[in-house]
Amino acid sequence: MTAPAATLSRPPLALSVASFVSSFDRFAVGPMLVLIALDLREPLAAAVAAASGYYLAYGLTQPLWGVLSDRFGRLPVMRGALFGAAAAGVLSALMPALGTLVAARVVAGACFGAVIPTSLTYVGDTVAPSIRQRALSDLMGATALGTAVATGLGGVLADLVDWRAVFAISAGCALACAAGLRTVPEPHRDAMGGLGTHLGAVLTNRWALLVFALAFVEGAVLLGVMPFLAPALQHRGVSAAVAGLAAAVYGIGLWLLTRLVKRLVHRWPAPVLIAAGGAQMCAGYAVVAVHVSLPTVMTAALLFGGGWSFMHSSLQTWATSVAPRARGTAVAFFAAALFVGSAVSSWAAGPAAESGAYGLLFGVAAAVALPLTAVAVTGRHRYTVMTATVGAATAGGSLPAEGARGQAE
Repeated sequence: MTAPAATLSRPPLALSVASFVSSFDRFAVGPMLVLIALDLREPLAAAVAAASGYYLAYGLTQPLWGVLSDRFGRLPVMRGALFGAAAAGVLSALMPALGTLVAARVVAGACFGAVIPTSLTYVGDTVAPSIRQRALSDLMGATALGTAVATGLGGVLADLVDWRAVFAISAGCALACAAGLRTVPEPHRDAMGGLGTHLGAVLTNRWALLVFALAFVEGAVLLGVMPFLAPALQHRGVSAAVAGLAAAVYGIGLWLLTRLVKRLVHRWPAPVLIAAGGAQMCAGYAVVAVHVSLPTVMTAALLFGGGWSFMHSSLQTWATSVAPRARGTAVAFFAAALFVGSAVSSWAAGPAAESGAYGLLFGVAAAVALPLTAVAVTGRHRYTVMTATVGAATAGGSLPAEGARGQAE
């Protein structure tokens, strides 16, 4: 069963559920880091490897998943990866020592790494460019709910039951998603040559390289540092359950604000959306850099939800368009850059968290967010001008708009 190209207006429900589960697994570990360290009698800086190792594997495997999905199909790759993620989740719940736990989380990150980028690529394959960001906002809404449930429920379960139960729940959900994706039709894909052709179409594209660089810094600033919101509260004596619920405001804000972005996408140009997202990101880190408390963490988490909704949805829409004939590979490199950035950042932030220097950590993140926003706004504006020029030059020709952009690169 194959879906024709550009016929859908939103992602299939099963795809959204799989994205929810992937997001849940990725964000659940933040509120549990302190408890994992205590239970396994390890320092917090060492326990952070359970998160940074996951993010690193999640990011580094993206190009592999992208090439495989371009060659063998979106759905077969995603289902196979979900089966692997389920097995890794079970192992994560059983591991008795930090080293083996980190190894299991690395495998889980590598497998769950296939879900979000392949889902984004599916939307790129099946939704017309004119409404694609709205469809991606629906997909982001599912990931936002997964984030909110993970940061809230993850901390509560870890505090009241056991942190291992969270990994077991994630494994069961991954298995159910792999079964549910059997009903989703495989999208049409443009024919393309071998591995070298896929990689060449992406790695020789200067706009694609810019988007990847922006994703790396965005991942470092937001995904790498944001998980330390809950440990920052726990450092001040707040329980894991309460700290997780406070950080869960991020997911709630993300879900609400993706609804707003969906309405604004045809009113505000992409550079304005990116600027709005970057401003919220900077403001959020400035708030917690000054003082860490329940109100400031909840405020920052809400602002981060807005930053991700406005900036990241615009960047990932850009990523689906820069190399349309190798979309799976392009989106995979985008996701790889995002999560490698988050892994590097979370690893580098470990010593600061161990010493309790959260104000410095959040202040540095705020400072880095400023040039990130400026470069992203400028680059997206120039890309818009370039594509408008290409579109005008090819008007009345045989190339569709998206294909003309890809060929122009």
